[in-house]
Amino acid sequence: MTNGMHARVLAELGAEIVSGALPPGSVLRLEGLQCRFGVSRTAAREVVRVLEALRLTTSKRRVGITVRERDEWNHYDPLVIRWQLDGPGRVAALRALTELRHAVEPTAARCAAARATPEQRGALADMARRLAAATGDLNAFLDHDIAFHDLVLRASGNPMFRQLSAVVAEVLRGRTGHGLMPERPAPEAVALHATVAAAIADGAAERAEAAMRALVVQAHDEVAELARD
Repeated sequence: MTNGMHARVLAELGAEIVSGALPPGSVLRLEGLQCRFGVSRTAAREVVRVLEALRLTTSKRRVGITVRERDEWNHYDPLVIRWQLDGPGRVAALRALTELRHAVEPTAARCAAARATPEQRGALADMARRLAAATGDLNAFLDHDIAFHDLVLRASGNPMFRQLSAVVAEVLRGRTGHGLMPERPAPEAVALHATVAAAIADGAAERAEAAMRALVVQAHDEVAELARD
């Protein structure tokens, strides 16, 4: 199976599972997947292996491929996040992801103020300036925003925080891709990025934490407001 076909089959099945079109307890069979998608048994098995790695399904002999309960899924995997944000439950998914950001990113900013290297401090200040210059181009702003939050998580010096970078990136992409981002980034958000960068550069842990918390809260409020429109 070509990479394109593999991605299409995986995306279709993954989206059906996370949207509830294939609810927990649903049973799939390799023969059925082969027939539905016109792929070989080996190819169907490859897709199932990915779904199992994401903890979306489990396979048992003489039972088949069973969709797992939602609580058992790997909710931190970027693919699962993407399918959730592409589905009918995107607002609830964004709310849950924003709550995760609220729990992690302020502490990461606090740690970064204490642990960031001089190069990282300088790079954050530069990224904040790039963000401010890109407010008229949402795609450019998104790229700089992802890089900014990735660097804060890396500069925290905590490898567990660092591994959440892909989660945050999917949240930011999802907001922009689904119209849950203002047409022009709010000046307050741009200013808060600069405040976070300056506080980390100064080693001001409490200020960095407070500014990042305010930034995440503002993002949550923007999503809630736009979702009501």
